Amino acid sequence: MKIQFACYQSVMFVHGGPHVAIIETKAHLEQMGVKVEYFNMWDKKESILDCDLIQLFGANLGNFHLARDLKSRNTKFAVMPVFYSRHSAGVIRSANALYRGMRKMIRGIWWDWHFPRDICQWAEAVMPNTIAEANLIEKGLCVPKEKIHWIPNGVSEKFLSADPELFQNKYGIKDFILNVGHIGPDRKNVLSLIRALRRIDHPAVIIGQVVSSREAELCLKEAKKNKNLILIDGLDHDSPLLTSAYAACKVFALPSKFETPGIAALEAGLAGANIVITPHGGTREYFEDCAEYVNPYSIQSIRTGIEKALNIKNTDLLKKHIRENFLWSRVAEKMLDVYQIILGK
Repeated sequence: MKIQFACYQSVMFVHGGPHVAIIETKAHLEQMGVKVEYFNMWDKKESILDCDLIQLFGANLGNFHLARDLKSRNTKFAVMPVFYSRHSAGVIRSANALYRGMRKMIRGIWWDWHFPRDICQWAEAVMPNTIAEANLIEKGLCVPKEKIHWIPNGVSEKFLSADPELFQNKYGIKDFILNVGHIGPDRKNVLSLIRALRRIDHPAVIIGQVVSSREAELCLKEAKKNKNLILIDGLDHDSPLLTSAYAACKVFALPSKFETPGIAALEAGLAGANIVITPHGGTREYFEDCAEYVNPYSIQSIRTGIEKALNIKNTDLLKKHIRENFLWSRVAEKMLDVYQIILGK
């Protein structure tokens, strides 16, 4: 079996969840005997189409034109859409119906939900990361249920044996509050986290690439007011210092407006941290009763959740749950099952 992985062009320097998923699932599928190549738009057409299936990561504008061209050539592709909204399925469905009506009258109008709807409807299989996402795709984007196959996000087994000493020796702190992600995107809600941390007299670390935005400017300004907070420019996912930071922290806080479900939180949980996280986006499907869920729109709720997690003894309950259900090897097995269904093998 030969598969090509494709994603939006900026994925390799934006990093984030899709980047991690691509690297890890490629490696584990190859261990199971699947030949996986990265889609190269500069190859000849014959080389690009010389595969059994193309796997897209992201049902968005960045992948829309590729998906449309694959569909026009009757080339089979699957998509991991990474799609979620706080709006209900009914609102999404109605908005898309309105958009279709407007398109008939006025050409040149683009609609955010139009891209995931078309890409998911064109695909041979759609692979949401959560049941909540699957419901939105089925009922909001009107994708047939039989096309939808739940594939969880995963985590590398290396975080299970993470060593805290490297980070502790470099920064001289341990048992701190940690956040890892991007600083600046509204969805990540880092500004509210920083404001909550100002009210907690405890060491905290934020590791994140700064994305140019008004929100990022406010984050950096607020962070300077907190003597307990250390900001570290984004570390590569394979950095030993990042792995060590997960093991050295006491609490990992990810109070985003939604997550599906937040790979960084899975990594921290496997390393042994207590988790504080948003309830939106299907996170309860992964962390169950092993996390503190906070209202991302309430600084007080974020503060209370972190303080509660600081006072809870770290246990192996979440670590065991993640190890048994969400390692990348399990994810790759599920993806291979879907590929075999599509290809009739």
